Order: sequence, then structure tokens, then C-alpha cells
Amino acid sequence: MAGLAHFTIQGIRLTLPGNSFSGRLAQALESGRYENTEASALLKHLRPGDRFVDFGAGIGFLCALAARVVGEDQVTGVEAGDPTIDLARNTLDQNGFPGVRLIHGAVVGAPRPGDVVEFGQRGNFWSSGLKKGEDWVRGTEVIEVPALAAEPLLARLAPTVLSCDIEGAELAVLAVDMPASLRLIITEIHPGSYGPEGTRRIFDALSRQGFAYEPDGSRGATVVFRRIDSV
Repeated sequence: MAGLAHFTIQGIRLTLPGNSFSGRLAQALESGRYENTEASALLKHLRPGDRFVDFGAGIGFLCALAARVVGEDQVTGVEAGDPTIDLARNTLDQNGFPGVRLIHGAVVGAPRPGDVVEFGQRGNFWSSGLKKGEDWVRGTEVIEVPALAAEPLLARLAPTVLSCDIEGAELAVLAVDMPASLRLIITEIHPGSYGPEGTRRIFDALSRQGFAYEPDGSRGATVVFRRIDSV
């Protein structure tokens, strides 16, 4: 179909409008390296019987990978971008996983007044996110989306494995009380947003809850944390 680009990465079919990606994102898709470190970590650690939740599900790639391992009814993706969540649903449907649950909203550390939050939608979907600093980046379309407080959301979904790639908002989200069910966290950290002090705060917050750095699957900005008492 005119205007659409088709990719297959790790056996997952992706169909995207040609105007939804460019630059580094285009290179990652065309080379097959899109979300490759997160995907590698996920496939190393996910096992049948897990419940998988993806904060910042994007176009549904990790959700589709997870559904192949644990089944579509054990996977939930949370995505804030209006057009992006539609792309995620298309990815899941065309790969045979229509039963994966998708939730529309931005995950935040604490409840917000009115239960909404401003979200910056960018042309390249993987650059979209909550505001960083005082001003929005030029070219950002600011929209209001549901604000989903992380702690009650996690308590309700009770994941055993959590992926979190939310463009800097992980600083607040990973500081909340994690459910007892959770054994593994795969997150992309963004030191450019909060510096080394923020990175330390993430490690300290998870350490206090019994999570330790897991080298198997960690690479660069992709960091895996395992609950110490998990098998």
C-alpha cells in the first residue's frame, strides 16, 4: 500500500506510515536493530507463565515478542501517544496477537490533578514523552492524555516482568512500591534527562526493594534489575 513501509524484525512484522519515522529511527528499523537490546534482554529472561507489562509500548514490538513466549492474554502494553497506540494495535493484530491488552495513557509516579497530563507527540514516535525541563522541544505537538499512577496500575496488573522505556519518566515511576509479583525489570535509562544523580536514585530506589543489577541482558542504557530472592 502506498505510503506504508514494511519491516520484519525478530520475526515480528511491522507496518508503519512513511512519515512516522526518520533519522536514527529509520536506520534502526531498516537495519533490524530497532529495540534490539531490550528485545535481547526480554528473550533471555522471559519464560512461559510470566505476566509481561510494557510501559511505553510504542508500536507494540516488545509486546508481540512477549506474546510469542507467554501467550497474548498474559501481555499488557501501556502507551501514551494517540497515533502510536493505533500502530501498536496494528502490529499485534497482523502478527496474530489481537488479545494483547493495550492501555492508553502516560505512566506517572504519582496521581495528577484531573487524572490527565500533557504529553509531547513528536514526528518520530520514539522521541515522544512528558516535558523535560522548562520548555517543549520545537516541533512538539502537546496533547492531553490520561495520567496513570504507576503504583495502583502495577498492583492491578501484577506483572512478573516489567519493561519500562518512557523517555526519562522512569525516574519517578521506578521509585514507587513495586508489587510482590515482580521479579524482573528491563528499563532504558536516560541520564541526559536527569544526570548521574538521577541514575543513582533509580538504582537506590530499586535496591531498597530488593532488586539488584543483572548483567545478563544489560547493555548500554538498557539495564536489567532482578529481585534478589527470585529463582
